[in-house]
Amino acid sequence: MSAPEKAGGIQIELQQRAPIQLDADFACARGEVLALVGPSGSGKSTILRAIAGLYRPSKGRIVCGADVWFDTTTGIHVPTPQRSVGFVFQSYALFPHMSAVGNIETALNHLPAQERRERAHKLLAQVHLDGLGSRLPRELSGGQQQRVAVARALARDPEILLLDEPFSAVDRVTRQKLYRELADLRKTLNMPVILVTHDLDEAAMLCDRMCILHRGRTLQTAPPDEIVNQPIDRLVARLTDCRNIFKGKVREHQPVTGTSLLQWNGLTLEAPLYERFAVGEECDWMIPASGIVLHRHDRPSRGEHENPVHGTIVEFTRLGVNTSITLALRGEATTTLQFSVPSHVAQRNRLANGVDIGVSLLKDSIHMMSRQSETSDAHD
Repeated sequence: MSAPEKAGGIQIELQQRAPIQLDADFACARGEVLALVGPSGSGKSTILRAIAGLYRPSKGRIVCGADVWFDTTTGIHVPTPQRSVGFVFQSYALFPHMSAVGNIETALNHLPAQERRERAHKLLAQVHLDGLGSRLPRELSGGQQQRVAVARALARDPEILLLDEPFSAVDRVTRQKLYRELADLRKTLNMPVILVTHDLDEAAMLCDRMCILHRGRTLQTAPPDEIVNQPIDRLVARLTDCRNIFKGKVREHQPVTGTSLLQWNGLTLEAPLYERFAVGEECDWMIPASGIVLHRHDRPSRGEHENPVHGTIVEFTRLGVNTSITLALRGEATTTLQFSVPSHVAQRNRLANGVDIGVSLLKDSIHMMSRQSETSDAHD
């Protein structure tokens, strides 16, 4: 029995070739929020439906706590009503003719009528909708409808909560408010929570770990910072929107200083020590935009000596408080770095298309990865 099962969590292993390709293997512990992240068609919602028993894959196993819900080797397939699952659908799936309280009561038919009403009102209060129980869904805002859906999902005290793109139907301001409410709510939930989203920022903000999916296959499961800064390969880096992915060759290891030297475009870069790569071995490497630091005209710094590179700005786009920059490296017009700076910094340094600048590639931000084929497709 795995650690998540012992802790009252859930373990998922699903495989099939068609009609929807699946090769998923991950776990979510009690009290943990796990985000399934990937492009459209990567199997995120299908996996949620399989956990809930709404979809039956060709092969696999789903164990929640000590209960086996699905196991093709033994022929077990527990029907949806017998699985202790709370499910918030993308569309919320509220009954339009029922009040908020009435919608929640539909999940409480195991209780006497009077207890249902009392329990429904307590759940509404838990999601900050006290006093709105008599309203129909059309009389509620999108955010309020979502909270009713969450209250209904929690009504039967489920062993796991599944959230399928729960914030996609609301505006940005409401979404930010719902993020805070979910963060507060999860403190009271002693169950695994699996969140499906295509929004990396949303996942990083709300989850303890992210599971990156591509064409039904789990590529990497780790805390958000690790996924973004230490992807296992080029494909995961692309799926997490890293734009600075390159090929290099290991020149030397310096264990005393904790440094590996990396040859790239005629330059020698200092990187953290990666002794698992042999000297002379080719590798992929990446650096997040946050690891690229502008050499400022008004305030030179010691950081300018850390992997300095120079080039010409070929794309310069102001995006509100930040400005996006694409830098073509000197002598390497086809090799570019992408990063951003605060717009006031761009203005102060008189940055614009055609301007030559220098940047530093911070040593500790450079991440080396095993070589992967250029034909790897990061999109469905």
